[in-house]
Amino acid sequence: MVLFGAFMSVAMSFTMSLTMTIINIGFSQSFLLVWVKAFFIGFLVAFPTSLAVMPIIRKIVNRLIRD
Repeated sequence: MVLFGAFMSVAMSFTMSLTMTIINIGFSQSFLLVWVKAFFIGFLVAFPTSLAVMPIIRKIVNRLIRD
């Protein structure tokens, strides 16, 4: 479960931070620095959030599938 949460957090943080950095500043000279900073901050938020939310989401999905 932890490894799944880590991989999902990396994938989502990578995609979202890249997209939002391109939208906000485009491909400027500071792009790489701004994007890497946003990626790491996003991952630091996303990883513990995924670990906390995953059991709740699993229960909701299991209830939806059973009904």
